[in-house]
Amino acid sequence: MKALCNRKGLLAAFGMVSGVAPTRSPKPILQNLKLVVDTEDGSTLMATDLEVGIRYRVLGVKVDQPGSVILPTARMQQILATSSDDEIAIEADSEGLTVRGLRSQFRLPAEDPDLFPEVPDFGATSYHVVGAADLRRLIRRTMFATDVESTRYALGGVLVELSSEAIAMVGTDGRRLAKMSAGAESENDAPVPQGMPVIPVKALKLIERNLSDDDPPVHLTIQGTTAVLVRTHNAVIYSRLVEGRFPRYQDVFPAKADVKIPMEVGSLRLAVEQASIVTSDESRGVDFNFAPEALTLASQAADVGSSRIELPLGYEGKSVEITFDPRYLIDALKNLDDASTITAELIDHKNAAVFKTDDGYSYVVMPLTRER
Repeated sequence: MKALCNRKGLLAAFGMVSGVAPTRSPKPILQNLKLVVDTEDGSTLMATDLEVGIRYRVLGVKVDQPGSVILPTARMQQILATSSDDEIAIEADSEGLTVRGLRSQFRLPAEDPDLFPEVPDFGATSYHVVGAADLRRLIRRTMFATDVESTRYALGGVLVELSSEAIAMVGTDGRRLAKMSAGAESENDAPVPQGMPVIPVKALKLIERNLSDDDPPVHLTIQGTTAVLVRTHNAVIYSRLVEGRFPRYQDVFPAKADVKIPMEVGSLRLAVEQASIVTSDESRGVDFNFAPEALTLASQAADVGSSRIELPLGYEGKSVEITFDPRYLIDALKNLDDASTITAELIDHKNAAVFKTDDGYSYVVMPLTRER
């Protein structure tokens, strides 16, 4: 294998791919990356931990001799990052790996590329098509609500629901739940996935990192009940699905809300952030008093102090007082546009509150219990 690579292009590929390679593994070869160069199919950089894998298209590669090579992740990334050359020559044979710059040369040991596990490519002919900006929004607005430490249910990922015209994603940790919907298209009558497919957080972070709002639409396919494949503009990402049963999230949504109060996202977020300043690990709660013309947020913690924040409201209905952990609201609000409107749907201090936006987002938060 012999090729001349654009240094910045290969370094960018390393930035996208290297996070998948485990730092420790029973299979040491997984701690490396595999580069495949081909005059016809182009060049691809791969990484996998056997649960999540990525194939990333590398641009700016001039192929002298097609083939593949195992690249040591950390050392190769350091070579690329510290070099000032525009191009880097990479050559591999049975004796090792040589990396050359204009005034530098490195000779490194190299493993047999055939021992590197195959990273699945996107071979589906029927799949769902989702806008890149929409998928980024779906991931950002749901992923934070998961519980990667949970051993109960499949809470360590996000549930994906697909139909011929829409995609929905749902994340929950049992105390709050985030659901986002967006439009999607079915290519060649893509089937509705079996069961309740849940994509793990590690894969979602990788997918989101490989997306830009102005990218072409993304292709997504669920393989039975075991895996998901996502094809972005520059990459194919594979992931095994989270095992376990996702809770019946529909039961979390209250049947009817007595009070509906629209608010500006940015103003609400700043008020909640201010109220959270005077909280502690022992006293996390902030009291929200939704009343005509104003929302009052009050918090108090021993040895910390107290706070009282007022937010004007264009609301004339009945008053509702409810206590929230402010972290749960801040997590959701910081992923929304500050200028947009969010509507709080409330019942009382005992029932879950639902916050909704006009673009298909719903966020359910369980209140904290206090003696009244």
